[in-house]
Amino acid sequence: MKTTKVVLQTRTIKRTSVIGNLKKHWQLFLFLILPLLYIIIFAYGPMMGLQIAFKDFDAAKGVWGSPWVGLKHFKNFISSYQFARVLKNTLVTSVYSLVARFPVPILLALSINIMRNKRFKKATQMIVYVPHFISVVVLVGMVNQFFNPFVGLYGNIYKMMFGTNAPDLLSSPTSFLHMYVWSGVWQNMGWDSIIYLAALSSVSPDLHEAAQMDGASRLRRVISIDLPAIMPTIILLLIINAGQVMNLGFEKIYLMQNDVNLRLSEVISTYVYKVGISASGGNYSYATAIGMFNSIINFILVSMLYLDYGKKDGEWVANKYGDTSLW
Repeated sequence: MKTTKVVLQTRTIKRTSVIGNLKKHWQLFLFLILPLLYIIIFAYGPMMGLQIAFKDFDAAKGVWGSPWVGLKHFKNFISSYQFARVLKNTLVTSVYSLVARFPVPILLALSINIMRNKRFKKATQMIVYVPHFISVVVLVGMVNQFFNPFVGLYGNIYKMMFGTNAPDLLSSPTSFLHMYVWSGVWQNMGWDSIIYLAALSSVSPDLHEAAQMDGASRLRRVISIDLPAIMPTIILLLIINAGQVMNLGFEKIYLMQNDVNLRLSEVISTYVYKVGISASGGNYSYATAIGMFNSIINFILVSMLYLDYGKKDGEWVANKYGDTSLW
């Protein structure tokens, strides 16, 4: 009986404190209304449309009136001759992008952080931030111009060095993947380094002074002080990026595609557009099923990296390398 009374009293205190906070800080809670409405309308509301993945959607009958077909569209996608190729291209491109893009901002942030000349430091930051603000269309146009084998920078340099026309990299299927990934690394490395620079700003200068007194070199201080300081940020961003492995940007890949590199550049996002939207009539149910399949894979990946099944059974990434959590 005493335990029950204590539990009830605790619940009453918690309810009272919540109501008290609402009354005391009601102006602050008003600011939550617009974000909550935005999430409900534009995030949770459209989830009702996911049911068309399990229906043969007919615009005349609407979402609720269309006939239910269960897992028909998922089975059609998995049994499709395009499934293995599209899934492989998506995974290869995503993993390559993650491996190439993730470490570069960390190294860049560590390099900028140890710069002593403030003017040079600011100039470097401005130069590496600018490419992020270039639109995808302009970026692809720049890639096409630079790597043009006849009039581009690459073509002219190659002809000066070897005396012959350069190989056409834009028409090479194997070159597509490298151009897509490394152009993205160049465009986003400066912007992605901002969060690491912010984390490095919290490192106490006393630690570096003490390390210098002990004779530690600049590289040793980076490895022993700066890198551990930003490790929680690194792990958290790794978890978030791993959850986006299957979500490749549609615009850039679609703009870089051509008939020659299509066998290596066709990914889930472009395939959904072609079979579900641009196709005559539009197969919306099939496209929704593919998109839902993509989201489920992402959810599984981020859950595998985050969840901890206990220290006895082995820890996962989020807990093995630091007390880092998404929530």
